Amino acid sequence: MRIFIQSNDYKLWLIVKNGYEVPMKKVGEVNVPKTEEEFTGEDCKKMELNAKAINMIYCGVNADDYRKILRCETAKQMWEKLEVTYEGTAQVREAKIDHLTHEYELFSMKENEKIEEMFERFSNIINPLNLLGKTYTDRELVRKVLRSLSPKWRSKVDAIEEGRDFQTTTYDALRGNLITYETTQLSKVVEERNKRSIALPATTSTHNNVDDEDDDSDDTNLGLFVRKFKKMMLKKGANSGCLKASST
Repeated sequence: MRIFIQSNDYKLWLIVKNGYEVPMKKVGEVNVPKTEEEFTGEDCKKMELNAKAINMIYCGVNADDYRKILRCETAKQMWEKLEVTYEGTAQVREAKIDHLTHEYELFSMKENEKIEEMFERFSNIINPLNLLGKTYTDRELVRKVLRSLSPKWRSKVDAIEEGRDFQTTTYDALRGNLITYETTQLSKVVEERNKRSIALPATTSTHNNVDDEDDDSDDTNLGLFVRKFKKMMLKKGANSGCLKASST
């Protein structure tokens, strides 16, 4: 509503923000309100601005809010009543700021989360903070987003931080950069990384199979040698028996 009022007449917003003072006159040592007949042209102009501001606020609220501000006499009173209704008292606002700031500090990208989804969650934190008066610079937001990305973004984060334009990168520019990278490059990088991780166990398995085959081959050769040796010894024993019989 603030923008709505400002766009129609900024002088109205100043009346809402700073308030309106009833035209006064001095009687002896005391200030008392002027009667309408005593209003100057300047007094009438201020009264008119306050009335316009009140009317604009009436036009921008629902029936429930209308009943809450009906007894207010100035646009400033109406605005303050609406602030308490939607933002709470100063104590409530501070509690909201503390809660959202805590969420901001703990914010990080979820597993398998798309970059657009991450930025949407992030906006749901920083936008309410901004409305409550807690703001961050582009520099702070850029650094926070880069720290919040998951490990698969590590190479992209390094490239951005090492780039010569990093110091002047805006939050919106970073968002566009990351969305483009996710769409065109990230899937390829992750796919290639997965291929390498699959290829390594496969290579290890092949080496193990070769070693097993070599072991089996050695066992087979040893078995053949033992069998041949036994046959040779048996044959030698038989020949020795024949020689003894002929000599007797």
